[in-house]
Amino acid sequence: MNTIPGLMHIPFNSLAKNTFKSQTTLTASVFGLNEGLHFTTNNESQPTLAKHSLLETIFTTLDSAIIKFLDPPLHLSVDPCYTLTGNFAPVDEMSPTECEVVYGFLPPCLDGVYIRNGPNPQFIPSGPQHYLDGDGMVHAIKISQGRATFCSRYIKTNKYLFENQLKSSIVPNVIGGMKGLAPFVARAALFCARIVLGQYDIGKGIGVANTNVAFFGGRLYALCESDLPYALKVKHNGDIVTLDQQDFKGKLSMNMTAHPKIDPDTKEAFAFRYWATYPHMTYFRFDAKGNKQKDVPIFSMKEPSLTHDLAITQKYAIICDIQLGAHPMNLIRNGSLVSVDKTKVPRIGVLPRYATDESDIKWFQVPGFNVFHMVNAWDESDEYGNDVLVLVAPNIFSIEHFLERVDLIQASMEKVTINFGTGVVSRQTLSTDNMEFPVINPAYIAKKNKYVYAAICEKTPIKAKMMRTIGVAKLDIATSEEGNKEPHKYTVASRMYGDNCFGGEPFFAARDPEDSNLAEDDGYLVSYVHDESSGESRFLVMDARSPTLEVVAAVKLPQRVPYGLHGLFIKEKYLSSM
Repeated sequence: MNTIPGLMHIPFNSLAKNTFKSQTTLTASVFGLNEGLHFTTNNESQPTLAKHSLLETIFTTLDSAIIKFLDPPLHLSVDPCYTLTGNFAPVDEMSPTECEVVYGFLPPCLDGVYIRNGPNPQFIPSGPQHYLDGDGMVHAIKISQGRATFCSRYIKTNKYLFENQLKSSIVPNVIGGMKGLAPFVARAALFCARIVLGQYDIGKGIGVANTNVAFFGGRLYALCESDLPYALKVKHNGDIVTLDQQDFKGKLSMNMTAHPKIDPDTKEAFAFRYWATYPHMTYFRFDAKGNKQKDVPIFSMKEPSLTHDLAITQKYAIICDIQLGAHPMNLIRNGSLVSVDKTKVPRIGVLPRYATDESDIKWFQVPGFNVFHMVNAWDESDEYGNDVLVLVAPNIFSIEHFLERVDLIQASMEKVTINFGTGVVSRQTLSTDNMEFPVINPAYIAKKNKYVYAAICEKTPIKAKMMRTIGVAKLDIATSEEGNKEPHKYTVASRMYGDNCFGGEPFFAARDPEDSNLAEDDGYLVSYVHDESSGESRFLVMDARSPTLEVVAAVKLPQRVPYGLHGLFIKEKYLSSM
């Protein structure tokens, strides 16, 4: 594996501040998922501090009592004084700022914007808060003619606007406070009081829009599976503006996945939502113009499943029913809304992608197969003409550690083949290295692909903190058809970021997405990488065809970019047509 000259051999200057925003206000905790309706950024609908100063004092006092008398001792995973430190600490917004290309050059085909989402809490509570509870902030680097402009902006959600006016963490967290029935009920009652008194409009949601960004129907959206999408716009100068919350003309009244799959040929988007109550899963799609089609409830999913992602082929949509679930009764049984059912056998559900109901869904048991992120899926057939489905995804071991001890999670890249004619499910391990955040060339979604790019997780993670990644690997999964092969042999290229340098999800940007004659790996991998020794962050561009994933450009960023979640690259011509 190779280190990056842009990080190891180019001097850093201490520009980025390691800001940990302090906040004296006490916390509100978990309330749960919500229904979301049309959103408007009308600040007049939010209360002013002058009108509610006495009431706010009462709420703050009650919050303090919950923390002092009802909260159990903070687990490390929900202690913001522990989890939100270092490069997990939030940063301030930054207006568009020109950057310096300190190594190599930015290829002309990258004219456009790379935009990545992630949690960045506006205010730090005194009570429990999980890393994933933070307000969504997008970090974007706009490239034009070899020059780069960086910008960081919060997603202006209903929650963000309300708390920004009160200068306090108020809205209950969806994850951090899911421990203990008594504090959960107390905080829920306290928040309901705010709603009844007209302080907060629950119809506009409590989501944080912090997980992903997606581009479909000619619009860019910030996504989190606890709420409706928020539409964004990238301005010509590289600034990011939150337009509105989208219910798609009233057809999407509840939450949706943060990982819709966009067919590169038809431009349709395929999605779902999960829910703690029946039906636990609902499948739906959007046409090429972004119009939502009818819901397809999946009644055959009998228990809640925290299904995070889906895959599509030319014929089917694939969803997973995993051992991790959220059920209201869990609060009474074991004091935690989210729990793992080790007796449950995970299943893969295969539904015709244009289904109008679930009558044709097929379920296949796949023991021990717990998936958060899908790589890709495609259709094949056997010698008898039976449909065969192939799915590639990292299988998560020790899923019971998902929220509290992410550092103990291990993943194994697997290829699952399902023969519809025989009902046989076969599995093949492609890599035993601990990899996550897998991506492919987006032009190969729903088609048979050869290459997978994935982030390499650190070997010795920090206890109870979210995972950091130390490099990126390229896997040639087509060689799995050439006979038995040791798992590590599928890794054909890799790049390590260097000592004390950590990144996140890579993204593949094709040299020319519309040229079908180009090789599948003809393009670049892009990602943000942070040097914890100097406190600085950089934007890296790597040659995806190089056997060493050679760095062709490194851009020094004007402020630190916290570790985050998912992003994408949008070419300039699509930005202009938003």
